[in-house]
Amino acid sequence: MNATTYIIKLSLFLLMGTNGLLSVAFAQENTRNISLTEAISTALLNNKDIHLALLDERIAASDYKQTQAIFLPQVDVSYTAMSTNNPLNAFGFKLQQRTITQGDFNPATLNHPSSTPDYMAKLELQQPLLNMDMLYQRRGAEKKTEVYQYKTQRTREYLTFEVQKAYLQLQLTYTAVKVLEEALQTTNDVYTYTKNHFDQGLIQKSDVLNAQVQVATITSNLTKANSNIRNASDHLSLLMGEKTGTIYKITDGFTTAPQMPDAVRDVTFSRADFMAMQKAVEASDLVIRSTQMKYLPRLNAFGNFQYNDNSMVGFGANAYLVGVQLSWNIFNGNRTKNTITTQKLERDKLVTQLEDKKNQSQLELDKAYRDLADARSETGRGEVSVEQAAEALRIIQNRYEQGLVNTTDVLLAQMQLSQQKLLLAQAQFSANVTLAYLQFLTTSTNK
Repeated sequence: MNATTYIIKLSLFLLMGTNGLLSVAFAQENTRNISLTEAISTALLNNKDIHLALLDERIAASDYKQTQAIFLPQVDVSYTAMSTNNPLNAFGFKLQQRTITQGDFNPATLNHPSSTPDYMAKLELQQPLLNMDMLYQRRGAEKKTEVYQYKTQRTREYLTFEVQKAYLQLQLTYTAVKVLEEALQTTNDVYTYTKNHFDQGLIQKSDVLNAQVQVATITSNLTKANSNIRNASDHLSLLMGEKTGTIYKITDGFTTAPQMPDAVRDVTFSRADFMAMQKAVEASDLVIRSTQMKYLPRLNAFGNFQYNDNSMVGFGANAYLVGVQLSWNIFNGNRTKNTITTQKLERDKLVTQLEDKKNQSQLELDKAYRDLADARSETGRGEVSVEQAAEALRIIQNRYEQGLVNTTDVLLAQMQLSQQKLLLAQAQFSANVTLAYLQFLTTSTNK
């Protein structure tokens, strides 16, 4: 055995040993069988994007609850301690305390009072009666809660699509590993057969070297494919809101030539993201209406009840004040007018964005149907090509055993079969992903 042959055999041994170590590592790592349905349900329960969408929904609901203030009274309680020698305030304190005596009208006392304390406990009440701008603002806040409800639903739909795509990617990776393992087994058989014939002096050394190179190449690709399983599993873990490091084993296989009802050719306007934007437009209309209502007068009631005393713990005198106030802002420097103009422009912008999104989605839907048709066609051709490549390999192997073709022909036939199998798997993957995307594009809201 010369040095070149020894080095090639050593390299081949190390590559095959690496693949064996990877298989052992897979066995030692945390593995888990998972179906597509389980992956989707776990993601919808744990994914952080869903949690964030639900938080936005709760924030909007809390904002809406704040508008209950337009119906409910506002009550304030205060306790104030004061002292003054101001003539007007000192006399007023005594009036509120109801402690005025004849001597308090002495001009010297009126003009130069001593320090006069006042301790006041007050209960104040404000009751909104009629505020049209606030009523429309409340209705706008209610529309905003619907916006976030639709956004949450669309987030769920998008996450479902992403999990489907990730699961299909994992399927494709396992298929690639299987194809490469089959190719490696066949190539190893060719190498063993070639090596035996070379030792007998029946074939040239170049045939053995070609077989060794092919084994090394497939082994290297198989190592990369096993790493891709880890990558795809980690991505699926991230979508499901779980820790990375688990190797998932799929339980669902590829769907052959998936079907999609051809009747659904137009984007439905009841889709959740469209509905969210439509509700945002309606909320903008209500905000505009609320600002317009500021031109109208407001009607509110108010009242207070208070105790006044010259002692900190005393409640010697009490009094109340109640009333109704009609207020009307006649002119505020055109601020309301200009605000309405800005709000209308923002509303028109939302309308334009909604129309553009609908048109863009229709283009995506049309393209997705064409992509699905192409993927179906590729799947059909791929199945035929795999059968033909398998038959060609079988024929060449028979001829090779009879000494009619060389090792290179067998290796090329094996490579062709592996490529056709991978192309078929890729076509099936593309068809399934496109079908999932079509379902995402045509999903109607259930609200």
